[in-house]
Amino acid sequence: MGLKELSEAFGVSGCEDEVRGIIVEAIKDHVDEYRVDSMGNLIALKRGTGESELKVMVAAHTDEVGLMITHFEKDGTLRFRPVGGIDDRILLSKVVLIGQDRLPGVIGVKPVHLLKEEERRQVVKVDQMTIDIGAKSKEEAEKAIKIGDYATFATSFCQLTEDGLRTVKGKAFDDRAGCAVLIEVLKERYPFDLYPVFTVQEEVGLRGARVAAYAVEPDVAFVLEGTICDDMPKKKDVSPTTELGAGPAITIMDRSFIADRGLVKLLVETAEELGIPYQFKQPGIGGTDAGAIHLAKEGIPSATVSVPCRYIHSPVCLLSLEDFENTVWLMKEALGKVVARRFVDS
Repeated sequence: MGLKELSEAFGVSGCEDEVRGIIVEAIKDHVDEYRVDSMGNLIALKRGTGESELKVMVAAHTDEVGLMITHFEKDGTLRFRPVGGIDDRILLSKVVLIGQDRLPGVIGVKPVHLLKEEERRQVVKVDQMTIDIGAKSKEEAEKAIKIGDYATFATSFCQLTEDGLRTVKGKAFDDRAGCAVLIEVLKERYPFDLYPVFTVQEEVGLRGARVAAYAVEPDVAFVLEGTICDDMPKKKDVSPTTELGAGPAITIMDRSFIADRGLVKLLVETAEELGIPYQFKQPGIGGTDAGAIHLAKEGIPSATVSVPCRYIHSPVCLLSLEDFENTVWLMKEALGKVVARRFVDS
């Protein structure tokens, strides 16, 4: 399936070429034209039926969080820094793939039996870790790796359950899930000209989306994401950010933007008319490319719809294929109604 290939692709922020190539192959027969801008955004055009003069942009980001090699130690191990937001606690002992040759390495630190008592009670910081590629010296490591090379988690995609939620695991569902949804959305034709945009460098500051929105100048924009799913059992009864299996998550507000009320209304009414399960993402959490898009030029009414994913920004994520399929369904149907409902909440 497309999600598997996208999930396993190498695409840390600033190094999205492989992901972009996969997407081009997937969409080239479903769009009228496409181009890659100077940032690396893939901007396509799918002409509409002519019933509407609207320009609608639908965006999903291609990049994932990862690591960058910054220094060689004398013993041949590699120092690194995160690219995007990664919790230090999830890095130890993880297998990574480094550079164009996908050289495997293991993230390590001083063994537990050599730690002092106070060190055992502390979270190991990223600057205490190294990546071991099996090199015996700095010189040997330098022959295989260069400063500035990227590293991504070596995670394979697979389906965990065949019934129920049909859960799958993989890496980079933030936002390869959104990319896969957008690819499916492009298989339909709409009343307006649709500009699908696969952006770059979202994880380091919504950079690609800012440039793309300025170039496209859409009348309205939707952003497709893989978002936080915080639905595990807790000691205190706290509402989860989203829940696996509860349907597409519609954003009302996050740290980067306040969603256009008319678009939120359109999404909710479409879901309720068709019996598509949906949920609201807990307001004020996270941020998406909509944060950059809605501020372009004179302002663009924007909304975000997400596939809930457990453990995003980690070596392995989980999502429900039912949520994924319902997100595709909701977006296809809602886009078809944009011309009729417009996008202003009167």
